[in-house]
Amino acid sequence: MSTSQPSANISPGPFWALVSPIGRIGREPYWLCFGLIWIVIGIAIRLWWISSAEVLTPETVTPSAFVESNPLFPILFFVLQWFELAIVIKRLQDIGQTGFFALLIFVPVLNILMVLFLGFVPSQAEPNRHGPLPNSYWRKR
Repeated sequence: MSTSQPSANISPGPFWALVSPIGRIGREPYWLCFGLIWIVIGIAIRLWWISSAEVLTPETVTPSAFVESNPLFPILFFVLQWFELAIVIKRLQDIGQTGFFALLIFVPVLNILMVLFLGFVPSQAEPNRHGPLPNSYWRKR
């Protein structure tokens, strides 16, 4: 006989941390995930920079030149943007807010402030509607 009472999955894993917007994520995994995202972005930009045939100056660097240099870059950045959105949603849920506020990461300047703010605000110690503890989510048995 199955019960409909929720139980906690305490250690969902790295795939959940990057892909799923469901649950709660603490400050340490939040910063680790963002570190990984920023490293991947840095590697992509570095590869583009060293593969450029011309001398790059601020005047010659354009988004279209970046996209034309490798057609996989836009796909990579779309995937990384999803990862960022999922992480921010879980972090907002961890502090007891709605994930709707994650849309602020698409507003220039506010995105940087939001990422920094969420990285320093402490988690709610008690269970909330998104999970029993940080780095978890409610699951039905």
